[in-house]
Amino acid sequence: MAGLVIFSLLISVVSYCSNAKLSDNVDITWSADHVDRANEGTELLLKLDNSSGSGFKSKEQYMFGTISMEIKLVPAESAGTVTSFYLQTDSTPSIGPDYYEYDFEFLGNVSGEPYIVQTNVYAGGKGGREQRIYLWFDPTADFHTYTMSWTKQHTVFLVDSTPVRVFKNNEENGIPYPSKNPMTMRSSLWSGEDWATRGGLVKTNWNHAPFIASFRNFIADACVVSQGQGQGGDDSSCSKFLPSSSASSFSSAKMEGNLGSEKLGWVRKNYMIYDYCTDALRYPSPPPECFLI
Repeated sequence: MAGLVIFSLLISVVSYCSNAKLSDNVDITWSADHVDRANEGTELLLKLDNSSGSGFKSKEQYMFGTISMEIKLVPAESAGTVTSFYLQTDSTPSIGPDYYEYDFEFLGNVSGEPYIVQTNVYAGGKGGREQRIYLWFDPTADFHTYTMSWTKQHTVFLVDSTPVRVFKNNEENGIPYPSKNPMTMRSSLWSGEDWATRGGLVKTNWNHAPFIASFRNFIADACVVSQGQGQGGDDSSCSKFLPSSSASSFSSAKMEGNLGSEKLGWVRKNYMIYDYCTDALRYPSPPPECFLI
């Protein structure tokens, strides 16, 4: 890459308390007038209308760890809305060989139809690794916990402690993996009506705006890397960091003999509706990581 990822070697492990003020641990990145604080700042409400969406990001950037958020999604007529919770590198240029991103994207729908959760992985500046599932509960009735557990070996996406996806470190096989690239947590609510609901066939009904998604209990049980002077690299303190959550019990993408493997299989069998690895029209020759389990 033209410019190496730069960060200092000031490293610490942090665990935000679940009852901490979310507003104290994040910065508003987009349309502050569309962001409300609730319950003395422990909750943030993102709004979307036909003038703007909104978003925020963590004050810190991380290098391995378990990052989670409780989210209550846009209720009722939510077609065309996209609620996002993701990790992203702060690289320059924004999409280049050192760009990585792990996404939860919640795709709204018309009333009575289930939400679709899309996960995606950008690795080495390339995305296109979408998987989609239906949720097995109403994500608008209450808060649920969404987690990305990122270690040297793999990244596990979890919904209420149930694994829904594993992305394994296959650098030895030429597949990029963020083993040297710190990332920032970001959340947003925005309009994706040109693609989000039935491929864009169902548009947003702006008569129901403002659309509101609620966020609370941001927990970063993670290795913090502060920006500053010095050349980045795979610092030993962070590369050895393992999250304290149950997600750290995942020993491989296959997870043979592990309860997590059974739960992941249950999700894939009953709720998966799209996997890029099996999309022959899009990928006549599946991407190489699809063969590496």
